Amino acid sequence: MPLSTATRRQLIHTRTVTCNAFKRDDGLWDIEGHMTDIKTLPIPNEDRGGSIPPGEPLHEMWLRLTLDTQLTIHNAEASTEHAPFLICPNITGAYNALKGLNIGPGWTKKVRALLGKAGGCTHHTELLGPMATTAFQALYEELKKQEQQSNQPPAIINTCHALAQNSPVTQRLWPDHYQADNDQPESDEETSV
Repeated sequence: MPLSTATRRQLIHTRTVTCNAFKRDDGLWDIEGHMTDIKTLPIPNEDRGGSIPPGEPLHEMWLRLTLDTQLTIHNAEASTEHAPFLICPNITGAYNALKGLNIGPGWTKKVRALLGKAGGCTHHTELLGPMATTAFQALYEELKKQEQQSNQPPAIINTCHALAQNSPVTQRLWPDHYQADNDQPESDEETSV
């Protein structure tokens, strides 16, 4: 169902985030993220000739993660095509620190520890959330096979309302892992990526 009809308004800003997953010929996967921020009005900006015209990106960032079917990062590459300050592209090399990390529980916390605040670029770091989700979506069938072979409970359980351990969806798809409300284990551990 779409949103309700909006009050009369004027578009000022558009942020676009696109993530793509590619299966490589060598068996690895490339997850690429691209983000732009575009204004409809000119923006005063000393580092870009005095002003950024409407329609020209204020921010345009790219990020590529190369990973295996265990979601372990083999390579990370960041690029800044447009930024408000000339110094912004100097931080892209910091994203090499992602090599060796695994996308899974605690991912967001690890990323913040490595690249949060002045340790990275806010916009590149923000891209890592949807990129992690894109990786899971792209590799879902492979991850599912791995879980079945090792008899692990599906990692997707309790990641959203529909897949809660006590939901009718879980009861239907994974009856062995279904737990009624009164059987729910309590946990404060962060399980999101």
